[in-house]
Amino acid sequence: MKNLYARDLSRQLSDGAQVEFCGWVKSRRKHNQVVFLDVCDSTGAVQVVIEKARVGENAFGRARRVALESAVKIVGTLKSGGQNPLGEIVAEDVEVIGQATLHVSPQPRSEIDVFDPRLQEQLLTKRHLYLRNPKITAMLQFRHVLMRAVHEWFDQHGFVEIHAPILTPTPLYDDRTPIGLQVHGQHVYLTQCVGFYLEQTVHAIEKIYNIGPSFRAEESRSKRHLMEYWHIKAELAFVGFEDMVAVVESFIRDVSRRCASDGADYAAVIGTTVCQDGTNPPFPRIDYAEAVEWLKSQGLAMEFGKSLGSDEEALLSKRFGETPFWVVGIPRSIEPFPYVIDSVDTRRTKTADLIASRGFGELLGVAEKIHELAMLDERLAEKGKAGDERYAWLRELRQYGCVPHGGFGAGVERLIRWLLGIPHVRDVIPFPRTFRRKIHP
Repeated sequence: MKNLYARDLSRQLSDGAQVEFCGWVKSRRKHNQVVFLDVCDSTGAVQVVIEKARVGENAFGRARRVALESAVKIVGTLKSGGQNPLGEIVAEDVEVIGQATLHVSPQPRSEIDVFDPRLQEQLLTKRHLYLRNPKITAMLQFRHVLMRAVHEWFDQHGFVEIHAPILTPTPLYDDRTPIGLQVHGQHVYLTQCVGFYLEQTVHAIEKIYNIGPSFRAEESRSKRHLMEYWHIKAELAFVGFEDMVAVVESFIRDVSRRCASDGADYAAVIGTTVCQDGTNPPFPRIDYAEAVEWLKSQGLAMEFGKSLGSDEEALLSKRFGETPFWVVGIPRSIEPFPYVIDSVDTRRTKTADLIASRGFGELLGVAEKIHELAMLDERLAEKGKAGDERYAWLRELRQYGCVPHGGFGAGVERLIRWLLGIPHVRDVIPFPRTFRRKIHP
């Protein structure tokens, strides 16, 4: 078992310590009687000096021939100082653990621009190898920082994590947008949203959350959509719309601050900084109807009842500057049936979308959920679902001590993209599933 990592060399060991270090060959420089290897692991890279007179003919020959990306074990002495803050290892033996025999170009750990559109096909086709690129690795490590911050925030605020099913017979929207499949003769779907399961469970445990994958068959080629993505969902009992807005603003503020402190080093590797636009709530609001009129005044073809797309959100973002903002009162024609109708303007629902600063689009949505059976039946009917037995269990909830409740849902990849300023959500997930592309690897 490996016990020594690159970051440990300077933190735990002193000059002259005997070390056994395992990693991958990032680069190699050959001279007559000495070879220099840069050997890296998941925490950094260290220079290894292999002198022929010290290691002998066989080990020196292995060092001269070893291919880039081969896995090696170095036994030697730590020497502090020099240009590398981790120091260097003067080798006494070199063992090749796993030889690299494939030719991959550009080399994964080289100084390539992983966001260059010209490289995307290669980087996606060979994603299993390009995960070794330091920038891609740093994005995945930042993802871990974000998820840790999210879990800790929920725990500190009294939420209980549950695990909702991925297979469901009950689509949130219509039967065309989810991915369907047959299971033992029953037609079911991969989940688009676990909200139905959360609103049932919140009547047993009043503050809950779920983090898991969601799927969509509805094609979108935007920079913030994937066919498979990770979804943060939360639900609370005895709340209204304003309560949910306050919860989300606290969530975004605290998670942004935590990511800025714990993820700064990873952001630096990527060549960016962590966005802190979300650290100063409350965030400004614009009524959906006002947004429509303003967008029309800016020359966009917009009308009431139309969803805001990437162009509309980007233009609104310029109006609000460097802060997220709410679009409040989304029309009932757009939103799915479980959301409360606004009594002041019955064309709308008690919902809002939080739009990211700097043109990164929608981050999440909040909604007050229907708790009265009559309103639920009205909404089911207008969505063409009246009498559909798949939704009978949702009606039963409204007949069994249902209380005002609400929730929010945020895409993990969208949060990371915004916080790091990444061009596309495909870059912040290990193996992206994008539209019009074969699922590979």
